[in-house]
Amino acid sequence: MTTLPMTPDTADTTPAATAWMESEDFDELDAILDDLRARYDETPQWEFCEGFMAAVICSRRPIAAAEYLPVLLGLPGEGEEADAETGSFASDEQRERFTALWTQRWREVETALDSEVNSLEDDACYHPEVMDIRGAVADMPPEEQEAFKQEDLPAFAQVWALGFMFAVESWPDEWMAPRDKDAAKWLDGALQAVVAMTEDDTGKPEVSPLSEEGTPSTSIARLNAFGEAIWAVYDLRELWKTLGPKVETIRKEATPGRNDPCSCGSGKKYKKCCGA
Repeated sequence: MTTLPMTPDTADTTPAATAWMESEDFDELDAILDDLRARYDETPQWEFCEGFMAAVICSRRPIAAAEYLPVLLGLPGEGEEADAETGSFASDEQRERFTALWTQRWREVETALDSEVNSLEDDACYHPEVMDIRGAVADMPPEEQEAFKQEDLPAFAQVWALGFMFAVESWPDEWMAPRDKDAAKWLDGALQAVVAMTEDDTGKPEVSPLSEEGTPSTSIARLNAFGEAIWAVYDLRELWKTLGPKVETIRKEATPGRNDPCSCGSGKKYKKCCGA
């Protein structure tokens, strides 16, 4: 089955549906994505999905799941059948479980981004579910590290930022700079903070971003840039909430003068034809 999940704003709102995600829930999401990847090798990792979700939540226009999930997961559109070029859920049960977990995480992120926080250490602050791949490899025994020596391992939060920008680039009209110069500058600065995280961390590994006892894998400059990117996401959410959806300009066709030839092509003057 390829039916898309319902949008979070129309999903069940019972307390059970808004419980906080546990590590086991993210493991389950990873397992579902791994299974999807077995049929469609371009299925992204969860960290990419996490960034993508944050951007969709921050988008100027509310975007429905039926519109954004085919873009993210390569699912066939409504009325289309899955093939070698598209992803697909293995069963209705798998789709429904993914829907429940996705919706749960969506509400967490949305709630965090709509909360007033003064510190990244605040429990209510948005904390992206990101991985420290370089740190994980550095903590492996030397013989296991050999398998990754030729791998181009992503920097801390790089995949999250790539997912965020993928959503931005997928709906360019929704991220077009507003006419107000201050708002446009605000938008550009926030997006640049996220874009900076899509680049590699070339600094000296100084800290372990996810563990006080882990092997240093990330530069302090990178960790600071990550904090700036989180605040940038808050800025983007606030910016588009303040401006609201774009208002399309209605252009009225020019009306011919009374003595001009009528636009219908009759050869008569406008006042004696359509303008009568």
